[in-house]
Amino acid sequence: MAAVNGVGISWPSKLTKTQKPKWVFSPSHRRCTPPSPSSSSATIRMTASVDEKKKTFTLQKSEQAFTKAKELMPGGVNSPVRAFKSVGGQPIIIDSVKGSRMRDIDGNEYIDYVGSWGPAIIGHADDEVLAALAETMKKGTSFGAPCLLENTLAEMVISAVPSIEMVRFVNSGTEACMGVLRLARAFTGRPKIIKFEGCYHGHADAFLVKAGSGVATLGLPDSPGVPKAATIDTLTAPYNDISAIETLFKEHKDEVAAVILEPVVGNAGYIQPNLDFLAAIRKITKENGALLIFDEVMTGFRLAYGGAQEYFGITPDLTTLGKIIGGGLPVGAYGGRRDIMEMVAPAGPMYQAGTLSGNPLAMTAGIHTLKRLQKPGTYEYLDKITGELTQGILDAGKKTGHAMCGGYIRGMFGFFFAEGPVYNFSDAKKSDTEKFGRFYRGMLEEGVYFAPSQFEAGFTSLAHTQEDIQRTVAATEKVLKQI
Repeated sequence: MAAVNGVGISWPSKLTKTQKPKWVFSPSHRRCTPPSPSSSSATIRMTASVDEKKKTFTLQKSEQAFTKAKELMPGGVNSPVRAFKSVGGQPIIIDSVKGSRMRDIDGNEYIDYVGSWGPAIIGHADDEVLAALAETMKKGTSFGAPCLLENTLAEMVISAVPSIEMVRFVNSGTEACMGVLRLARAFTGRPKIIKFEGCYHGHADAFLVKAGSGVATLGLPDSPGVPKAATIDTLTAPYNDISAIETLFKEHKDEVAAVILEPVVGNAGYIQPNLDFLAAIRKITKENGALLIFDEVMTGFRLAYGGAQEYFGITPDLTTLGKIIGGGLPVGAYGGRRDIMEMVAPAGPMYQAGTLSGNPLAMTAGIHTLKRLQKPGTYEYLDKITGELTQGILDAGKKTGHAMCGGYIRGMFGFFFAEGPVYNFSDAKKSDTEKFGRFYRGMLEEGVYFAPSQFEAGFTSLAHTQEDIQRTVAATEKVLKQI
């Protein structure tokens, strides 16, 4: 069972071409009741160190390190959201991670719901993955030439993701989206793309139009340095608005190469697609000779082993991946129909290349992460703990008198300090971000680490335990009472 804005919703785990998703409300309407995990999920062993001692919370060392960092790097970070601009307070400097936990340089330990922004679905620093990486490193860290590990991971990705018949590995989600955009234009011979407001597809110029993620966090509508010529062919529409897409296709007939979207938005906060939205977009693109691209950098292998497209039963033409397929190492990929992918060099004329693409370390971590995800009970367990976490947070909000809404699917969740429902980025922006900042800082002191922005999704992992969830919900109620 999934939940949208606090309302229990059941989706079929996989839909046939003729089957339509249906809303099924739980009897209590506002409660999420996740299914019990199958007995086979007991084969997944959960371990996490728990320090019951309450120590004084201090960020003195983090403050000193961050002050120095600001002299060395723009804003003191290498990715904007890490600077805590939207939540205030002192950014924490991480020393180590293991399982569901993070530890900063001051010795504070946190239950982590960021998971390196998604890759750590089996838990941080997994022993099996680390052992495999150690063996691979004995042979070298980068070849700049083909290696057998690329074949292995490619076969795993192709067998898992419904839309992918061929795949190209790159080094980041941004790079994957850059490549897939060029490919869509090359294949269709058309210039324009349609993206959705609040959806983030990396920092390539063409995508920095009404983008989410760090752009939303900083309150920047676009980015200086992006010329008009780079975005003139980028069209935007509100997420979940089918009529807006129909209008754009009418106004730009035979000009649209592709529609690209996050099938579940994670970069404007957590926003699920409305009933039939994805199916309608699939129908419209086919009728107009345009390609449908799912950006599954976040949702790939997280909502289901075959990603959001397996979960919702909608197959796009092209897909971008990242995060989980590298097991915590830098990686990205784009893939799709064979006839489209055969346009990519050297098989075809569309050029794209990368020095570290397919490097043996990322391939190794990805292979062993996906092997773990294949075990029985994996997604049932994620669904159970994420449902309990999300509902616990929403119940705490109701109990303490705060307007909150949220939802989840499997190992991805989110909540807003707003009445809701939240269907798009405009709705998300109605959230009380000042209150979220106070809540965020309070949760840090209680040893819980959420994404430092109201406009980012959260992630659970197989390493999160029932005790982690209970402690998080208890901390949530405590902090909400205080703010």
